[in-house]
Amino acid sequence: MPEQLDLFVPGVVYLDVIFTGLRELPGPGTEVWAPGMGSCPGGVANLAVAASRLGLHTGLGTALSTDAYGEFCHQVLSRQEGIDLSASLRVDDWHSPVTVSLAYDRDRSMITHGHPLPTDADGLVNGLPPARSAAVSLAGSGMGWVHRARAEGTLVFADVGWDETEAWSRDVLAALTDCHAFLPNAVEAMRYTRTDEPRQALDKLSGLAPVVVVTCGGDGALAVDASTGEVAAVPAVGVEALDPTGAGDVFTAGFITGTLGGWPLADRLAFANLVAALSVQHFGGSLSAPGWGDIADWWQVARRAGARRHDDAAEAVLARRYGFLDDVIPPGRRAAVHRATATIARLSDARAEH
Repeated sequence: MPEQLDLFVPGVVYLDVIFTGLRELPGPGTEVWAPGMGSCPGGVANLAVAASRLGLHTGLGTALSTDAYGEFCHQVLSRQEGIDLSASLRVDDWHSPVTVSLAYDRDRSMITHGHPLPTDADGLVNGLPPARSAAVSLAGSGMGWVHRARAEGTLVFADVGWDETEAWSRDVLAALTDCHAFLPNAVEAMRYTRTDEPRQALDKLSGLAPVVVVTCGGDGALAVDASTGEVAAVPAVGVEALDPTGAGDVFTAGFITGTLGGWPLADRLAFANLVAALSVQHFGGSLSAPGWGDIADWWQVARRAGARRHDDAAEAVLARRYGFLDDVIPPGRRAAVHRATATIARLSDARAEH
């Protein structure tokens, strides 16, 4: 039997090319220079990379072209980020999907090019390797593997994309009967439940899966765990957000990490909020996902700030909320993973360890 994964993520990987620090967007017939640029695997790779940097043995089920872009993504994912690609396909004569992102004024504009996948969504699962958990984005087709995953004891964590038809049909949520957790953002949750407040949406979604989480961006997250009876609402960690790309995937990776660790619901939410907040302080999807080294650095500063303030001060409250980090941050700073920087010109060694 192959070694069991902590997390299996099927889906499409894009090559993301991100230009940062733009003073303006180019107009017709003009050229602008970008002070910064990064290249990295995107799409479902955002979640896979975020989970791997948190120490989860993560596998991807995807199709990677044998062209230069696909080879770059393969090398970064397997060599640099330590992701298991044994369930993925290498495809000849297929152009890798590419997204170019222009980061400007704390927002972004994107251009994407791609061709139809050489296999259907169920085919990307490619045999469903043994895994403690899996992630899925709900869609109308290709969900057959989710039922098989549940039957094999895999905890499936689901999100849902924006409905371009604006129908917000509850039929899309049918696969939740086989899922352990559902993690929509507040807008999606309210649209599917026809409610006006995230808490109302959470109440209506409760029961569709054992665990339901509604993420509220700068307002934190709400959740209910029917399997334990826990209900929690945890505020966000206040940071200056530069780029929200991939923040939802980082949140999900943090929540899965806490779930597999058996943490209380409130701690799972707090940790997911923290890693998402650390990610939006940097540009780029998978480039911005924090590792345990980044978390340890943040906690060292936050704990010292909390110790210098009165018990009711915001810094002291924050330090108390995250006191559980003392028990979960891996020992040994030299082994702690920090963010990696990947560019099309150079592959950094291992995981950019400090």
